[in-house]
Amino acid sequence: MKAHLLFIGGEDHHLRIPFILALRDKGYRVSAAASGDLRPFQLAGIEFRRFHFSRFVDPLSDWRALQALRLLLRAADVDIAHAFDTKPGLLAPFAGRADRAISVIRTINGRGWLYSSTSLGALALRALYRPLQRFAATCAAATVFQNQADQAFFERNRLLGKGESVLIPGSGIDVEGFDLARARGVPRERLRQELGLTNAEVILTVARVTRQKGICTLLEAAALVHKARPSAKFLIVGPRDTEGPFAIRDTELHKHAGYVTALGPRADVPALLACADLFVFPTEYAEGLPRALMEAALCGLPIITTDLPGCREVIRDGWNGYLVRPRRPDALAEKIIQVLANSREAARLAVRGPDLIRQKFSLEEIVEQHCRLYDRQLAQRGKQHSAIAGAELGCLSPGGKSS
Repeated sequence: MKAHLLFIGGEDHHLRIPFILALRDKGYRVSAAASGDLRPFQLAGIEFRRFHFSRFVDPLSDWRALQALRLLLRAADVDIAHAFDTKPGLLAPFAGRADRAISVIRTINGRGWLYSSTSLGALALRALYRPLQRFAATCAAATVFQNQADQAFFERNRLLGKGESVLIPGSGIDVEGFDLARARGVPRERLRQELGLTNAEVILTVARVTRQKGICTLLEAAALVHKARPSAKFLIVGPRDTEGPFAIRDTELHKHAGYVTALGPRADVPALLACADLFVFPTEYAEGLPRALMEAALCGLPIITTDLPGCREVIRDGWNGYLVRPRRPDALAEKIIQVLANSREAARLAVRGPDLIRQKFSLEEIVEQHCRLYDRQLAQRGKQHSAIAGAELGCLSPGGKSS
């Protein structure tokens, strides 16, 4: 049995289950810790530990989460702890720094609101969090970036320590599992009928229903599209109740009720993608590598998204989709109308997506890259332990000097 890998994440950590299982198939012992539901991990046969943290500014909650992670790492007999998401990526290096037997790796899943927003709140928090990020970097054995722009940003702002800096595009897309889920889902026409979309042009968005994800921009664009094409209907899939102060309010959604439906979180995203005509992802901050974009591309949909890091890793403007400037509902609406009005153009954009995902972002390729990272870290740690053991042995040997 190879080393024990513990994967730490947030409430949507279950989306990485195929990635974790693929690593188990490579011979590693795997387990997971997250703030989300334990049931998906139980069903997958993955050892799971739950801990709570707040995704928002909450120093007391952060302190409690840090102590919980410290206890968890001590009890789990871990060789490598790999943290995903913003808060775990900051807390896990602190939690593991006292134990030289554990190598902590963090994946930067985009810069998010903190490093993308120009609001006074974000600027103030940035000044506080940068020293914490620098300290976390000194405790981490490696930092994984999902796109080159984020890696360059961290290097430019001296947010990296002496640990390894690696570029690996995401956690991989389980192409076979996605295709199987789509095949087992409700057929396209039946699902459209159930949703009241039989004769509609369906524009789908899968994202957290927040301002930072560009949902306000999407709603304004939807109003413009609806005037030009009354048959256009917008579906928004994703959580809203858990998004705190960033969530889109009921009143904002109700203004667009005639042509926008917020479905909330859904477990049938592959089937929903199959029933859509166009996928739109209007995020307003630098993403790591949006899974929603990759799944939409794999499904063979034309895509419109914002011209930001992360999105540019999946979409090449005019080749397999379109990039528009963030916070520009007029530009977004114009591209939506353009694609809906030209089925030949839509088909040209859509056909390139599946091969791109299979070649560049497949689960198999991404797992291999992570395996190489883990093996390098384990080998490095073995050398360090040998050096420490040798020094201690030298102190105890007849020719050595006792401390």
